[in-house]
Amino acid sequence: MAKRVAFLQGNEAAAFGALYAGCDFFAGYPITPATEVSEVLSVELPKVGGKFIQMEDEIGAMAACLGAALTGSKVLTATSGPGFSLKQELIGYGCIAEIPCVIIDVMRGGPSTGMPTGPSQSDIMAARWGTHGDHPAICLVPASVQELFEETVRAFNLAETYRTPVIVLPDEIIAHMRERIVIPDAGELEVIDRRLPSVPPEEYKPYDTSFGDVPPLASFGSGYRFHVTGLNKMQDGFPTTKPSLVQAEQERQMRKVNANVDDIVTYEEYLLEDAEIAVVAFGSTSRSVRYAINVAREQGIRAGMFRIRTIWPFPDRQIRELSTRVRAIITPEMNLGMCTQEVQRCVEGRVPVQGLFRVDGEPINPDQILESLKKVL
Repeated sequence: MAKRVAFLQGNEAAAFGALYAGCDFFAGYPITPATEVSEVLSVELPKVGGKFIQMEDEIGAMAACLGAALTGSKVLTATSGPGFSLKQELIGYGCIAEIPCVIIDVMRGGPSTGMPTGPSQSDIMAARWGTHGDHPAICLVPASVQELFEETVRAFNLAETYRTPVIVLPDEIIAHMRERIVIPDAGELEVIDRRLPSVPPEEYKPYDTSFGDVPPLASFGSGYRFHVTGLNKMQDGFPTTKPSLVQAEQERQMRKVNANVDDIVTYEEYLLEDAEIAVVAFGSTSRSVRYAINVAREQGIRAGMFRIRTIWPFPDRQIRELSTRVRAIITPEMNLGMCTQEVQRCVEGRVPVQGLFRVDGEPINPDQILESLKKVL
């Protein structure tokens, strides 16, 4: 049976990926270069009985998503850097209250309004540390339109599995380019729903750790009543300042992600089997890297690529192991070294790490990467 093939923009693919995953609620506020996600869902969500709402600002949009998620909906919001900054307070609320949601943040230049129509990879650290305090972080960085569809589905699965906000972080190039993609048939990609309570309403506690590090989540309106707060809390959801409970709660919230990195972290290795030089890249920059490595191989330079697909949790173990196999690492990125610093941390001085940075609104091209490869020979 023939597959359904489409020619889609990245943002359009993300919207259809959300629908495939069962998204039935979107709240957002228009912002370049993410607006097309909203435009598609404003048309498509009502067709499947979902709800679309344009809020007054990004803070309101994030709040609406958290509220809808607590009623049992699978929720999405989409934004770019300045809007992502505004959402951070409520992302922190989603982390501590353990509310599953997906945020698509299409990266553009910054700080502040930066370069609204130019590409960048400047939100890497905001995705990890944008909201204050210790909190889990899951962030996916797709490198093609097909992958943006699939990673949006995976983001919903991770959000529902671990009861936490999950961020999809395409750069402007991936979000606005158009490519041929194959739409998976229903059931072809796994779709995960949150675990519901197995106890009656009178026995339910929303943060009951006897069910594991990720407690079941009841839906408001289903007969279960429970307290939700942004404060540290007991198993019944009501606030506490008891040190032992606060310590245990925060450690559990980190552990539910950190103890499952093998389930969460994904990556790609390209021509690394015999490589002397490794290029660590992500997003659209990895496409230039692939081309440059092919040219380098023709010139006798044994180079390969480690492509990051999940940037948080960071692939620490894989980068550490990579540093024992090569004699140099190059890290091209459209910022001034956010990922490079993480690679250096993992490498621990075993091999030199050479950053290649560009922040002028233009992509890093294969010639720049090839030149960097020749310099480290």
